[in-house]
Amino acid sequence: MSVIPKIEAFAAELTEIRQDFHAHPELGFEETRTAGIVAEKLRAWGVDEVHEGIGGTGVVGIVKGTGGGNRRVGLRADMDALPITEASGVAYASTNPGKMHACGHDGHTTMLLGAARYLAETRDFDGTVVLIFQPAEEGLGGARRMLADGLFDRFPCDEIYGMHNDPNSDPGVVTVTPGPAMAGASFFDITVKGTGSHAAMPHQSKDPIFIGTALVQQLQSLVSRNTPPTKPVVLSVTTFNAGSAYNVVPDTATITGTIRYFHDDVITMIETRVRELCAGLGQAYGIEIDVEMRNVFDVLMNDPELSDAYVAAASEIVGASGARISDEQATGSEDFADMLKVVPGAYCRVGHAGSIPLHNPAFVLDDAILPVGASVYARLVEMRLPLGAKG
Repeated sequence: MSVIPKIEAFAAELTEIRQDFHAHPELGFEETRTAGIVAEKLRAWGVDEVHEGIGGTGVVGIVKGTGGGNRRVGLRADMDALPITEASGVAYASTNPGKMHACGHDGHTTMLLGAARYLAETRDFDGTVVLIFQPAEEGLGGARRMLADGLFDRFPCDEIYGMHNDPNSDPGVVTVTPGPAMAGASFFDITVKGTGSHAAMPHQSKDPIFIGTALVQQLQSLVSRNTPPTKPVVLSVTTFNAGSAYNVVPDTATITGTIRYFHDDVITMIETRVRELCAGLGQAYGIEIDVEMRNVFDVLMNDPELSDAYVAAASEIVGASGARISDEQATGSEDFADMLKVVPGAYCRVGHAGSIPLHNPAFVLDDAILPVGASVYARLVEMRLPLGAKG
């Protein structure tokens, strides 16, 4: 592995920054402290322009290279934490109860800051780098908010790149999946509107718990009996809420969950079948079942040519054996997909030490990843915007 020496020289400072972010996690669209530190660091390191409040709490920095080229490369990191109570036991654990950086966004932000510092100090590229620090990636639509706020109208990019830490891969291994790389996601909210009664006389009710549990069982059949096995899809019911007393059959039950998919025809069919199933059960039991479905993430599509370019740049940092094209698709979702629908680009995963999965209260990010990710970003810019290039 050959981390860029200039970045390695301030790796300890990157660790301090990352651990400070970790100790002070903020949820989506609440990242005021984080965004303030990001903007402060960018200005202190000589970034040419720093714009705050993009899409709520987003920050955009502009770094211009030595040459006069017109091409513009975007680099993006997410800043938000999760509503999780931390149980990692690290000395710098969350000081904000019920909030935790359990997905590594503190690391993503820090890696992009490291690249920003290096690029602002060296400027060994011909063109412009657009540094995008995005709020609210965790299902709250931060990318869409930035786009609605004119992100690429105000800060045009010819191509754009993002990255995610990966505790499931070996340390220092960078992988990119060309084409559909991460699943799209729809969330659903179902309300079963029954009729309550005394629990000793359930025949007087239209029991929403009984009907709701039947619905949950039926929902699981939509994948196994409706979709071809060659088109992966995952439907998960994640909450079921009803009742408040031992002796009362409640009036309503609420069911929520998510559908992950890679094909538009599949999600259209599944959403239609969910509605039909709810309507049919409602008619069968003489009640009303309301369904709300909303697209939250699009399928993340990596540009094949730019995926190769990403791997080529990463290979100069982690070695040819550590930078790989992969055919493995992830059923997790990522709202960087929304940016890739507007600007071509690619998204990679960077492996690091640790065995605790993402979104787990005990998750710990390996700080050794910080100079690696920053170096991959920096080398990518220098290779995509080489000095002396035209255009």
